[in-house]
Order: sequence, then structure tokens, then C-alpha cells
Amino acid sequence: MSSDKTLLITTLAEYQTRFWIPVAQRLRAAGREVELLAFDDRSAEMSAAAGVPAMNMYREGLKTGAPPDDGQAFDARVAGYGLDGSNFLFSHERFTFGIRDTASLRRRFMIYTNAMEVLLDRLEAQGKGAELIQELGGFLSVITSFYAARRRGIRNWFIEPSFFRGRMYFTPDSFGAPEMMARPAEAVSSDVKAYLDETLNQRAIVIPKKDQHHYSAALKKVVNLRNSRRLAEKLWDQFALGKHQEFGHNLRHARVHAMMAVNAARLRKLYRPIPDTPFVYYPFHVPADMALTLRAPDYLDQVATVDFLLRTIPDSHVLVVKEHPAQIGAISAERLFELARRFDNFVLLPPQTNNYAVLNRSDAVISVNSKSGAEALLLGKPVVVMGDAFYRTCPLVHRADRLADVPQRLREALRAGPFDPAKGAPYFEAAWRRSFPGELYISDTKLLDTFTASLQAALAEPAVAH
Repeated sequence: MSSDKTLLITTLAEYQTRFWIPVAQRLRAAGREVELLAFDDRSAEMSAAAGVPAMNMYREGLKTGAPPDDGQAFDARVAGYGLDGSNFLFSHERFTFGIRDTASLRRRFMIYTNAMEVLLDRLEAQGKGAELIQELGGFLSVITSFYAARRRGIRNWFIEPSFFRGRMYFTPDSFGAPEMMARPAEAVSSDVKAYLDETLNQRAIVIPKKDQHHYSAALKKVVNLRNSRRLAEKLWDQFALGKHQEFGHNLRHARVHAMMAVNAARLRKLYRPIPDTPFVYYPFHVPADMALTLRAPDYLDQVATVDFLLRTIPDSHVLVVKEHPAQIGAISAERLFELARRFDNFVLLPPQTNNYAVLNRSDAVISVNSKSGAEALLLGKPVVVMGDAFYRTCPLVHRADRLADVPQRLREALRAGPFDPAKGAPYFEAAWRRSFPGELYISDTKLLDTFTASLQAALAEPAVAH
């Protein structure tokens, strides 16, 4: 990485900007040129007040470039970015925000790409190179920035939490999962041994600090005073002050969480304890996560996937499923009750059930790309992986290239049975070496220093081909 390249960092909301401003200040103190790409008005205002260069992507995109509602300009831009249509690009926002109106998505696509083109034209005219830094995500702000940069040959770095607590992956130029487990490390470091031992002893799942507030009961999220106050502030900004927000679907967000609380209450009647009979475990993923919407779109309808598994699982086993603890009630209660009415080999666990307790008792684990699959490897449990996961290339897993392959892969996994967990340690060592210490969106001084140092170290390394 050349140190004269401008670092472009996308920020989508105020909580992100409160983190990126001090990171940008640290980078600038180290001699780096930084510009924030602010996708909501408040973020642009905060950056300006802090003296950090920022472009208001929505406002600039409205003022410059092709008219947002020009259909021919939209088609030309999609083609210019080398894209085969836009439906897949819009799928994450459709699913997450319930957006049906294609015209509104096209309009925002044009606004954001207008802004990116103006920004990159300016840097090019100034003779400056650039690198783009983004939290991994499926929103239009992230997608448009990525493809606009790619067209110019600008490297994009996606940041996401790693399998290891307090560590991150930096993946260049791809929405795909980072690949690092095809070849085991020759030796396992004392740090990795200690981490794996501690994880197994504590039986604790990996929760990034930025996401810990999601891990509470659905009803608590609805009646939480802080959430209510923040909702009121965002609605005032949006409707009274006319502020643009990238996550501007506030009323829908509130309705969704209210429905989650209702679903969670209904599902209590369906919860059963871990069965004493042999079982295969499928952990539900966060429904709207881009790990499904973009990385594994074939498995976006998880209830349909579970239905197929129940129809094809060996007679010797039942299928145990559990909601993701960060999204209790997010899966339709009606559809889960329908599964229970049609299948007596279906067991839904209480979502608070310790994941390691379930993994330990299972005979095999089926995962799209959940971290539970990697946790099962820690325990020496056979894993069938269906989607794009960082551990997919590990020879210890049973890979299914399509849903129709899963029944055969599962039977192979059950025949193979458990393996010595020590065999997995070299692959976790390889994954550890690809990760960096740090946490996103935690504004502790020491953690900000750690994150900034890791960012610079990651950017200085030659990119590993995806």
C-alpha cells in the first residue's frame, strides 16, 4: 500500500461516525490522508465539526451527475460497472427493509454512484490514488461504493468480525467469506492453544462488542427506554428536520421488533429441551444478515431449508434447531408451528440454550455459514457446510455445493462420526494468522489505538487472492 493514497472510509450512521472520526484523526496524525464518505446528514455534520474531511454522499449525489430518475443513465451505469442487472444488488435492502419499490432503489443507486464518480474524478484530477475501507454489509451505500471503486481499479477492504473474540478480518475486493483454512499451519501457537482451551472451558459464543446490545429478549428491545428515546430522535430528524438517514426505515424497524416480541411470546409454547435421542443440529442464522442475502442467497428462506432437512434426514435422527440469540422471534412463528404440525422429528430449542451444550450432544451439525460450524469443529463434531463460510475449505468439513447434495453429505458425516479435536487446531491457527486485533465501533481509547494500528498493518500487507 502506498502511503500517499487517500483512505476513503464509508460511514452509514451516527454511531459509526463517532468511531470513524477518532480513527481518521489517528490516521491523519500518522501522515495519512483520509476522507469519510458520509451516507447520512448527521454524520457529515459531525465530521465537519471535528475537522475531518467528509463528503455528504446523498446531498452531493443529488446535485451532481446523471438525474437520479433517468432510466437510460441507470442502465448505462449498471453496464459500466460490469453488472448483469440490479435485482440481486437490491435484494439485501428488499429483505432487510421490506422495500418493494424498485424505482426508489434505482434512484438511491444513482445518487450514491453519482457522488462516488464525482469524488473519484476529483482524486484522479489531483493525481491521487485511493483505497476504500468499509464494514462488510449489503446496503446500497456499501455496494455502490464497492463497484464504483472496482471500476477504477481501486482496492476495497471489507472489515468483519473474525471467529476469534476481539479480532477482525480484512478481506480485499470481495463480498465473499475470507478464505484461510485450505492449508493448515505447521505449528499451533501458544496464543491459539490458550484461546481454544479458554473457549471450550467457558463455552461462550463469539459476540462482537458492537453487537452485544442485540442479544436481549425481543420484548426488552421494544420497551427499552434508550431505544425509545433514540427512535423519537431519529423520527424528529427525519420528518421534522428533513435529515437523510441511510437507515431511515425507523417506523418499520419499530414494527418489526414489536412483531418479534409477539413471535417470541408465541414460540414459548413450541420450545422443547435438548432431546435424549440422536439428533442433527441446524442453528438458525440472523435472517437479514448479508451472510445469507449476499453470500448464500440460496438459503435465505431458512424455514424452507429446515423443511427440506426434515424430509431428508436419516430415520435414525431428529432435527434440532435454535433461533439466533440476537434475533429471537425474527423467524415467523406461524411457519415454525406449521413445521411442528407436519413433522414429529422437529425440535425447537429455547434460544437461551447454551450453544456448546447443543453442539456437544449432537451427532452432526448442518450450517450455511454460521460460526456454530466452526465451534463444532472445535469439539470434533462432523459438520456439513452449505454456504460460503470461512471454514468451507477446511478438509475436516463435508461440503455441499447445493441443497440437493446435503442428504448425501449428511449421511457421510454421520458415518464418519466425531474426530480428534486436535486435528482442527492447525486450521484455526491459519485463521488466527489472517485476523487482526480490534473491534469496530467501540470508542475506547486503547481499542481505537489497537484498531487503527491493525488497519494500517492490514493495508500494508499484500492482499491474499480470494
